[in-house]
Amino acid sequence: MKVILSTAILAFSSVSLLAQAPAAAPTAQPHASPVGFTYSLPSDWEVLNTPPTLSDMKQQQAQNADSEDEKKGIACVQIALIARHGTPPSVVVVVALPFDCFGQTMTDKDLPGFAAGASEDLKKALDMTEPVYGSYALGTHSLWIERAKGAIKEHPESKYTVETVCSVLKKGTVCWMTMATDEAALQVFERGAVKLDADAATALVPATAFAKKQ
Repeated sequence: MKVILSTAILAFSSVSLLAQAPAAAPTAQPHASPVGFTYSLPSDWEVLNTPPTLSDMKQQQAQNADSEDEKKGIACVQIALIARHGTPPSVVVVVALPFDCFGQTMTDKDLPGFAAGASEDLKKALDMTEPVYGSYALGTHSLWIERAKGAIKEHPESKYTVETVCSVLKKGTVCWMTMATDEAALQVFERGAVKLDADAATALVPATAFAKKQ
């Protein structure tokens, strides 16, 4: 699943650029993806256009790919949502990889390795400390979560809570990520209503997400 990991990181690794990205026209809530999920943020969060630098990074990543399959994965990744709020801005990025485009599928047994790899690659762009991990279920879906303290390597004075949540759906994989500047932004990210496939809508992150299993 190396290909899926590298494509999922495409948006995450450039999150430091999103504070300067232009805002898009108002978008109806919730934000839906053909991969099979919806996710809601409050209306005062700005939905952003995808920065042109992401396309440049995508081309560079494809040139450095080790195989045709990896190039295909890079081409198939979708930036489902980019949003920001406040000054300095907190940022939310949602990225998905549809199986029908990529030509391979994943199951829940692949989730821990996929999600942990995505988190590990974040360290290329961020200095991350004090990580904690959890796993939980929303309806019929398993989710993996990590929370850590983070700072952008080029701007070590920046301080964020970095949280990553990943799951496998029927039509693809999806990861939600936030770089939150304060507790209020983190709570908005976690309490955002998410609907996965045919499951009922619920908060993305329950209060028990980091509870240790007995």
